[in-house]
Amino acid sequence: MSRKVAITGMGILSAIGKNVIENYQSILNGNHGLSKPEILSTRHKNLSVGEIKLTNDELAESIGLPKKHTFTRAALLGVLALKECVQNAKIHDFSNIGFVNGTSVGGMDMTERFYREYENDKTNRRFIQAQHPGFTTEQIASFFGINGYVSTISTACSSAANAIMMGARMIASGQLDRVIVGGTDCLSKFTLNGFNSLLIYSESNPKPFDRDRNGLNLGEAAAYLVLEAKDTIKDKPILGYVAGYGNANDAFHQTASSDNGEGAYLAMQKALRSANLNSYKIDYINAHGTATQNNDLSESKALLRTFKEIPSFSSTKGFTGHTLAAAGGIEAVFSLLALKNQQLLPNLNFKNAIEETKLYPVTTVKDAKIEYVLSNSFGFGGNCTSLIFSKNGL
Repeated sequence: MSRKVAITGMGILSAIGKNVIENYQSILNGNHGLSKPEILSTRHKNLSVGEIKLTNDELAESIGLPKKHTFTRAALLGVLALKECVQNAKIHDFSNIGFVNGTSVGGMDMTERFYREYENDKTNRRFIQAQHPGFTTEQIASFFGINGYVSTISTACSSAANAIMMGARMIASGQLDRVIVGGTDCLSKFTLNGFNSLLIYSESNPKPFDRDRNGLNLGEAAAYLVLEAKDTIKDKPILGYVAGYGNANDAFHQTASSDNGEGAYLAMQKALRSANLNSYKIDYINAHGTATQNNDLSESKALLRTFKEIPSFSSTKGFTGHTLAAAGGIEAVFSLLALKNQQLLPNLNFKNAIEETKLYPVTTVKDAKIEYVLSNSFGFGGNCTSLIFSKNGL
């Protein structure tokens, strides 16, 4: 059994906006959300991050939580993005809906904050369980009363993309009629220190696919889609379709992509096959594009292996920072905005092409005829995922 997977709702919260409209306006105006950390407590005040300028208390108050709640920052961001998503999809009854959530940081921001105090102070021991990524998912699900199929995916930076793929597969196979998919991650000391220790963190804003790129900037965000079986939808606008998906792992290195982009190439090939598409049908690629030396060269080589003529492409991480597990969800929303508005989205801070590959991303918002968008999300350990979104479900 195979059914068309329609998208009926989307919601997003990132450093460039509190909702879909604000994010879109920031992209149109070329306004990035990178700044020095103010909410995150860190000694690395020189490193720019894509930070949402709301404290945990402000986030909790906005959704009406009591003071002694157990919601972590990732869960708080997730609730706000999901609220917009389900309102957009006109969903009020959560009794028959699945939820697949991607996260890597999960509640680590709270466990790292209090772990030195746990032994002698019981006050915040309620957050110990937040170390497990699934706890964040359960918090979000409980807020909305989602008690059917609930699952967590934690595959580093491809987590939300894999959540979308899993939800789409469950609908296509008839296991679910409706499912919320996406991901959430917040900034934490662990991730900021970790990427900085790998010497791939830039002290300036990122330059995806540029010859002189010198590293990424982390961000925090949450984004979700509502997926529904096309044959069950009545009197509801459809934002687009999940036309194809593919996941591959070349197991090349724990934190680096293979030199020839094998994992990325295999993921794109699988996505094209599942969509029954030739590569020339892709009109725009929202690339993973982290602005690290390794990733951008590897992804560029994978694109050259996949496409005889490279479609218009860009990385939108210059706007939000690299939002880790949420990236696939964030960039799914951006891909749908590209489809809806028939516009190519810009790659910020690009000046010179990588010498080995000579690829030039889109650098300004451009009108274009777009039917299919390919979105790439590649995680540590070689976990690579590609999604294909279509405007009309052809």
